[in-house]
Amino acid sequence: MTLQLICCFLVFLLYGNVSGKECTNIPNELSSHTVRAQLMSTEKQSWNPHPLSDYHLNPTDESAWMELGRREALNKEVGIEEFDWLMLYRSMKGFGGVEVITRQRGEDSLSEVSLHDVRLDPDSMYGRAQQTNLEYLLLLDVDRLVWSFRKQAGLSVPGEPYGGWERPDVELRGHFVGHYMSASGQMWASTHNGTLYEKMSSVIDQLYECQKKTGTGYLSAFPPEFFDRFEAIKSVWAPYYTIHKIMAGLLDQHILAGSVKALQMVVWMADYFGNRVKNVIQNYSIERHWSSLNEETGGMNDVLYRLYSVTKDPKHLVLAHLFDKPCFLGLLAVQADSLSGFHSNTHIPVVVGAQMRYEITGDPLYKDIGAFFMDVVNSSHSYATGGTSVSEFWSDPKRLADSLGTENEESCTTYNMLKVSRNLFRWTKEMAYADYYERAILNGVLSIQRGKEPGVMIYMLPMGRGHSKARSYHGWGTKFDSFWCCYGTGIESFSKLGDSIYFEEKRTTPSLYVLQYVSSSFIWRSAGIELKQKTKPVNSFDPYLHVSITISTNESSSQISTLNLRIPSWTSLDGAKATLNDNILQLPSPGNFISVTRNWMSNDIVTVTLPLRLRMESIQDDRPEYGSIQAILFGPYLLAGLTTGDWDINTGNSSSISDWITAVPASYSGQLISLTQEINGKTHVFSNSNGSLTMEELPIEGTNAAIHGTFRFVFPEKAAAVQSYVMLEPFDLPGMVVVHRGPNNGLAVSSSSTAPGADAMFNIVQGLDGEHEMVSLESSTQRGCFVCGIGGSYFSAARNKTVQLICPSDSELDMMSFRRAVSFTPVARGLRQYHPISFVAKGVSQNFLLEPLLSLRDETYTVYFDIHQQGNPVIDNFGRATSTQIESDTS
Repeated sequence: MTLQLICCFLVFLLYGNVSGKECTNIPNELSSHTVRAQLMSTEKQSWNPHPLSDYHLNPTDESAWMELGRREALNKEVGIEEFDWLMLYRSMKGFGGVEVITRQRGEDSLSEVSLHDVRLDPDSMYGRAQQTNLEYLLLLDVDRLVWSFRKQAGLSVPGEPYGGWERPDVELRGHFVGHYMSASGQMWASTHNGTLYEKMSSVIDQLYECQKKTGTGYLSAFPPEFFDRFEAIKSVWAPYYTIHKIMAGLLDQHILAGSVKALQMVVWMADYFGNRVKNVIQNYSIERHWSSLNEETGGMNDVLYRLYSVTKDPKHLVLAHLFDKPCFLGLLAVQADSLSGFHSNTHIPVVVGAQMRYEITGDPLYKDIGAFFMDVVNSSHSYATGGTSVSEFWSDPKRLADSLGTENEESCTTYNMLKVSRNLFRWTKEMAYADYYERAILNGVLSIQRGKEPGVMIYMLPMGRGHSKARSYHGWGTKFDSFWCCYGTGIESFSKLGDSIYFEEKRTTPSLYVLQYVSSSFIWRSAGIELKQKTKPVNSFDPYLHVSITISTNESSSQISTLNLRIPSWTSLDGAKATLNDNILQLPSPGNFISVTRNWMSNDIVTVTLPLRLRMESIQDDRPEYGSIQAILFGPYLLAGLTTGDWDINTGNSSSISDWITAVPASYSGQLISLTQEINGKTHVFSNSNGSLTMEELPIEGTNAAIHGTFRFVFPEKAAAVQSYVMLEPFDLPGMVVVHRGPNNGLAVSSSSTAPGADAMFNIVQGLDGEHEMVSLESSTQRGCFVCGIGGSYFSAARNKTVQLICPSDSELDMMSFRRAVSFTPVARGLRQYHPISFVAKGVSQNFLLEPLLSLRDETYTVYFDIHQQGNPVIDNFGRATSTQIESDTS
C-alpha cells in the first residue's frame, strides 16, 4: 500500500457512491452544542468519555478500509519511518493534482473589496448595528478574554474569567476569543477605531506569550489531552472547532491588520496540528483520522486553505485536504440530497472549506459541491428568513411545517450560509445568490441583535406561531455570561456588514457590482473614483426603494469603468426607474444588472427607484394540506404579525393582496398615545390586558407590555366638528376600540368592524387634578363619568388594577382621590411606535399589525400564516398558493 493509493482512495471517497446516515456525529444528541452545554453544566453527566468505536461513522467499503492497514504495514510498504508531507503532496499531484493546482478560476470571477475602503453611513440601519457591535467589542476586557489561555500555559492570571461557554470548566472555552480576533480585525478595518486596535493587539501579544511559554506551537484555552480523546474517538466537545476559530482569528489579524506576529503564530499552530494528524495516520490508519472527523471540526479545511494562499506551503494544502470530510462532501459530489439528520453547523463550514479549495486550486468539483449544497438547502431546508436548521439539525426536506417552534434557525448557520452564497455569487454572478444574501442578512442577521443594546444577541430565531425571540430555550444572551457559538459568529457578522455591498471585476475596463443597497461610501481605487451610496429608509406607505449613487473622481487617475446595479428578483418594472444625471436609463427585467460604462466625472449621479411588492411565499412543505401556510414579504423584508392566537388571514373574494394587507399611513404615528399615572411611587400605564383594561407597571421598551400600553387616538368622522372626541384603538389590534360598559364597570376592547357606538367615544378634557399637561377622558354619553385608573388611595385599595368608568358622588367618594385617579399623563407617540414598514392584515377573527421581523425584540410574533379565501385554504392540487388568487413567490 502506498501513499499514492491512500490519496487515490481519498478521491474515490469524494466521487464514489456514499451513504450519508453513517457520516454524522454519533450519538446524534451530542452533536448539539446546546445538549453538550447542558451536560457540562450538570453534576452527573449522562454521557461518559468512553470510546465511540462501536459506531462506524464512515460510508466505506469495509474491506477497502481494512487494506489501508496500521502503522506497521504503512511503514513497511511505503518504506519510511517519518511521515513525508512533500511525498504526500507529490502523490496527490500524481493522480491529477498537477492540473488542479495550476488551473485558474474563470477571469469573470468577482473579487472582494477591502473593508478598509468601505464605510457605512452611521445613521443607516447597518451603521447602527455596526456601532452597537463596536461598543460591545470595546466593552470586553482583554485579561478576562485570555484568562483560560494563560492558565493553560502556566502563566499568571489577573482578573476573573468570563462565564458562559468561556467558563474555565467548559470544554469549548477559548472559541469566542478566536471569533473576537476575527471580529476585531474586521471591525478595525471597517472603522479604524484606535482603541479597538490597541485591544486586539494586546490579545495577540498575550496569546503569543502563552504559545511561546508552551514551546510546541500548541495554543488553546484547554489542555492537549482533549485531542488525545478526539483521536481515540472518545467523547470530547469539538476541540478542533475551537482551534479553527483561534487559527482563523490569527489569520484575519494578519490579513486585515497586517500582524506579522499573528501569522507566525498560526503557522506554528499548523505545524503542531499537522504533526498530530500525521501521527494518527502513522500510528493507526487514515481510517482513524476520517472517523475522528465525525466530531465537529469547524472550518479547519477552510482556514488551512486560506493559510496556504498566504504561505504557499504545500503542507498546508495537504493538511487542509485531510480536513475535507470526504464522507459528507462525497454525498454532495454525487448530488445526493441526504442532509436530513445532519448537524447543520458541523457541516456548512466544511462546504465553505471545499469552496476555498476551488478558490485555491480551481478544481471545478468543489465549485459544483457548493452549488448543489446551496440548491438543496435553499429549496428544501430554509425558512422565509433564509435561515436553516431545527434544534441545530436539518430536518426532513420539504417538511418544515412540522418544525415550526422556538428552536429554529441557529444563527451560526445563517452566518455560514452567507459565506456559501457569497462565494457562489462571486463566481457566477447569478442573481439567485445575491437575492439569498440580501434576504438572509436582512432577516436572519440583523434580527439577532436586541436593538442598540451592546452584547445582547440570540442563539435561535423562532419561526413558530405566537413565539418571541426572548422566549426560546436560550432567549437573549448577556454581555459577559453567554458566549455561545452564535455570539462568536454574531460579533463577526456585525463587524463585516460592509464586505458584501460591492464586488469588483478586475479587467482592462474596471467593473463594479453593487450587490446591496446600503447607505455607504466606497473608494474604488482601480477606477480612481469614490462612490457615495444613499438609500432612503424604506416605508410601507411609499412602496419604493430609492437609491442614489454620487461619484467623486480624481481626474488624474480616473478612467473608463462600468457600474453594475442590481435589479432584484423581488421587484417589478411597473414604476421602476433609473437615471444618469436625470437622463433615463433603460432597465433590464428583474433578476439582472443594469450596466453603465463611462469616464465618470465628479457629481455624476445615478439613481434607481424600485417598486417594493407585497408577496406571499409558501413554506417548504410539499404536502397539500400545508399549502395554505405562507409567509408575507415586502420586497426583501419578512413581515411578522404581532399576534398570539390569530394566525388565519381572510382574503375574502379578493385576488389582490393589497385588498387584505394595507399600509399603515404615516399620519398614524402622530396619533399614538400612552396614558400613565404615578401610583405608590411607581409609574403605571393604561394597558390592554387580554381584552380588559388595567393599570400595569411601566414596561421595558420592546416588550409585549409596551405594545399593550400603547393606543392610537382615532377621531370619528361624525365627531369631526368636535375634535375633542376620540376613540382608543389598541396598537396591535387595528380596528378594535376601547369601550365602556356603563358606570362602575370595567372597560373592555371590542370590534369596530361596524359603525362604532357611543360607548367607544370619549371627550378629552383638562386633567381634573388641575396639574399642568394632565388629561382626563369623559364618556360622550355618560356626562360627568370618567375613565378611572388607580391613582388615589381609595381606588388603589378597592379595585386593584382594573380601569373603570366612574361617576363621582360626594357622599361616596374622596374627591381628591377621584380627581387623581381620573387624571393621566399623556406620553406622545406612545411607549411603542409604528415601524416605518407597518401593515394591517385582515385576520379571520381580528386584524393584526405586521412589522419586519428584524425590528422585533421581545414581542410575540407569528411569521407563517394560514391563508384562507371564503373560509377555505387557498391551495391548488400541489399544495401551493395559486398565482391567480394571490401574488405569490414560491422560489
